[in-house]
Amino acid sequence: MRFPAEPFRIKVVEPIKITSQEERETLIREAGYNIFSIPAESIYIDLLTDSGTSAMSDNQWAGLMLGDESYAGSKNYYHFEKTVRDIFGFKNIIPTHQGRVAENLLFSNILKKGDVVPSNIHFDTTRANIEYHGASALDCVIDEGLDPSNPHPFKGNMDIDKLEAAIQKYGKERIPVIMITITNNSGGGQPVSMNNIRQVSDVAHKYGIPFFFDACRFAENCYFIKEREREFRNKSILEIARELFSYGDGCTMSAKKDGLVNIGGFLAMNDDNWAQRITNMLILIEGFKTYGGLAGRDLEAIARGLQEVLDENYLRFRINQTRYLGEMLDKEGVPIVKPVGGHAVYIDAKRFLPHIPPEQFPGQAIVVELYKRAGIRAVEIGSLMMSKKDPETGKMIPPRLELVRLAIPRRVYTNMHMQYVAEALTKIYRDREKLRGFTIEYEPEFLRHFTVRLKML
Repeated sequence: MRFPAEPFRIKVVEPIKITSQEERETLIREAGYNIFSIPAESIYIDLLTDSGTSAMSDNQWAGLMLGDESYAGSKNYYHFEKTVRDIFGFKNIIPTHQGRVAENLLFSNILKKGDVVPSNIHFDTTRANIEYHGASALDCVIDEGLDPSNPHPFKGNMDIDKLEAAIQKYGKERIPVIMITITNNSGGGQPVSMNNIRQVSDVAHKYGIPFFFDACRFAENCYFIKEREREFRNKSILEIARELFSYGDGCTMSAKKDGLVNIGGFLAMNDDNWAQRITNMLILIEGFKTYGGLAGRDLEAIARGLQEVLDENYLRFRINQTRYLGEMLDKEGVPIVKPVGGHAVYIDAKRFLPHIPPEQFPGQAIVVELYKRAGIRAVEIGSLMMSKKDPETGKMIPPRLELVRLAIPRRVYTNMHMQYVAEALTKIYRDREKLRGFTIEYEPEFLRHFTVRLKML
């Protein structure tokens, strides 16, 4: 079947509040038009993120009851370590309470001012952690990955010529690590091919540069490889994952995505010296090396979630539920990034609102209107989140892509919810000429989209 039914049944339900449009208009205005500042209980369908929003299985909940909360040497840590090593293959496994801590631990120990970290497209927390240390986050995605309408099957691929050019320009001494995000979140949730991963690995190891993955959606990426690369059609997701990670030297992971849990992550690597330095820092700021800021019960839930996420029946439904929403929108003419990604549908805000320029944040205009009209929370991934300031002129340099992400939590919403989202966005698209942009009233130095306050123009 093209759109298979849910490979699970619902045991527990959570009532969700339905507010009036008048209530929502007041809430979003008082929040400075920042969707992050809206109380979650006032959201009907929450597509802000797929991070930490998954519904855990009965097996995971059962695992919580087996939590060993010993300060050191918890049995859950050893189950967690064994599971991570079995899938990812790296020697040193360092637990953290979420992915951005793994990024911070890594970059705090390997970056110095003036360094450069190439990737396909860095996501916001990765970019911020790099720039906080005075280094530069360099995007080297293929050109097709910057064209929302291009049907390329692996738009998350890194451009090998751009990567080689970066190494020649900056020198390998200034590039302590090469990273690749699977799937490529900032570019529409697009996958990276195994062939491209091999090529990046070859370049990295030719110059003696460590190669790391941002692996938070690794299983979804592996499913796309199985679906779209002929040599992997008869391989299991586990087999594909093992080969994929064999080409790297380490990874950061937010288990809040493809770990199917609400908290947790890890840093994994083969380099013993890096691992020792990072572990020492972990103990200083997070906790002992066998818990890393997590309860033993959470480590157990991650171990079980990492095994469950490899199930092809689950992945088939997961990918196709996202595709189902995308195809409903596309049928109504709503401009989206194609092909539809793994964890989210991305609205092309440039084509949706061509009358609103990047400096007035067209993506945010869609996000605000979607909440006001339908109680749906999405997130802008465009000029508000990803733009930079020119160090000489102080003017905003907008990103190539102006997107709105509809991130679908795992095992949470039904396809009827997806139909509601599609209907709401279709109605907004028909009234798109009425939407207006925004200007900034307050912004912090880093990750401004989390706490920015806006004013409608």
